Amino acid sequence: MGMAFVSGLRRPLGLLLIPAVLAACSGGLIPPDDIDGAGVGAIRPSRSVARQEPADMGDTGGDLASYPAPDAQKKRLPMIDSDEAMGVVEPVQASSGVLTVPEGGVDMDEGLGVGGVQGLAEAQANEIAEGNASQVVVDGIGTDVPQQVGQPEAIPMSAAGAELGTPAEGGNYLRVPEKAATRGRQKTQGEQVAFLPRLSNPMQMPETMGGMPASEKACRQRLQKLGVTFRDVPRISKGRSCGIEWPIELSGLSGGIQIKPAAQVNCQITEAFARWVKNELVPSTRTRYLSGVSAIHQMSSYSCRTMNSQRGAAMSEHAKGNAIDVGKIVLKSGKAIAIEPKGFFAFREKGLLKSVRGDSCKYFSTVLGPGSDRFHKDHFHFDLRARKSGYRHCSL
Repeated sequence: MGMAFVSGLRRPLGLLLIPAVLAACSGGLIPPDDIDGAGVGAIRPSRSVARQEPADMGDTGGDLASYPAPDAQKKRLPMIDSDEAMGVVEPVQASSGVLTVPEGGVDMDEGLGVGGVQGLAEAQANEIAEGNASQVVVDGIGTDVPQQVGQPEAIPMSAAGAELGTPAEGGNYLRVPEKAATRGRQKTQGEQVAFLPRLSNPMQMPETMGGMPASEKACRQRLQKLGVTFRDVPRISKGRSCGIEWPIELSGLSGGIQIKPAAQVNCQITEAFARWVKNELVPSTRTRYLSGVSAIHQMSSYSCRTMNSQRGAAMSEHAKGNAIDVGKIVLKSGKAIAIEPKGFFAFREKGLLKSVRGDSCKYFSTVLGPGSDRFHKDHFHFDLRARKSGYRHCSL
C-alpha cells in the first residue's frame, strides 16, 4: 500500500521537475552583457554581426573604440601593376626633355657600326630616275591620265622563242600563229621588243589546261608515221550539229601524193583515208597502169549540211568533218581518172573503180559512188558513220 502510494507520487513530481530543469539550462546559455566591457550581447541580428565582424575578430585585448568604423573597412583595392600595388609611394616621373627625331631619320646601320644597305625601293627609284628601269613603271594610277615612267630594258629573245617559228621534223603539223612567229623579230625605234615564248602547239599543252586529248595526240602520231602532211587549224563550231573539235588540214599523203584542194577533216577519217590510199589505191594503180598516184582531187570535206543536201534529212557526216568525197585521181604518168560511169571498153578504169568499192569498205563504214544513187554518180563518198549494229554500207 505504501509502495503504491510512493510510485504514484513520483509521476506528478517528475512532470513538475522537467520545466524547472529546462529553465535552469536555458538561463545558463545567455552570457552576461559585459563581455570585454563593451556591453555586447551574445546574440545579435545577422546584419549587425556582418558590420561588426572586423571588431569581433580583434584579439589584441584593446578597446573596441580604437578599431575603425565599419564603413572605413570598405577601401578601394589598388589596380594590378599600379604604383600603389607595387608599393611605390611616388610614381616615376617621365623625363621633362622632348624626344626629337633627326631630319634625315635614325641611321640604324651607323649605330650598329655597319655599312649602309640600299633598299629595294631606293634601288628602283634610282633606276627610274636614270631611265634604266627593268620593269614597266606606271605613274598616276587612279587618275584619268596614267603615264609610263622610264623605259624597260630590252630582254633578249630566248632560244626557245626562236625555235617556235621553225617547222617540225617529218611534217608541218606544228602550227605557230604568224603574230607569235614575228613578235621576236619586231623592232620599234631601233629597240628589240621583249618576247616571252609561248607553247602554241596544242600537242605540247596538257589536257587539263585545255590541251589536246591523248586520243587525238596518238592519232596525229600515227599520221606522222604514215607520212601524212597536215597541220592543226582552229576549232570549227557552227551550232550544235556542225563543227570539228580538233580539226586538221590535210594537204598530202605518203609518196608525195597531193590532196587538192586541202581538206579540213578530223584526224580519224584522215587516218583511214591515208591507210586506204597507201595499202589499196596505190597498189591497184601500179598493177593496172604501172604508175603511182600523183594527186587526189577531193570535192567535199567539212560542210555544214544535211545528207545529200536534202531538206529535212539527217545531218551529213560532212558536218562533223567525218567524211571526204573524191572526184578524180591523177596518176604520176599524167593520166586523170574521173570518178564516173565508164564505157564498155574502158576495162582498166572500170576494174580500178570496182576495186575501190571493194577495198575501201575495209577502212570506212560507208562507201558510195557511181551506181549507188543519183547523188553520187560523179564521186566516191567515204565516211566513218558510227552505227550501233556495226553495219557497213558499201555500194559494190
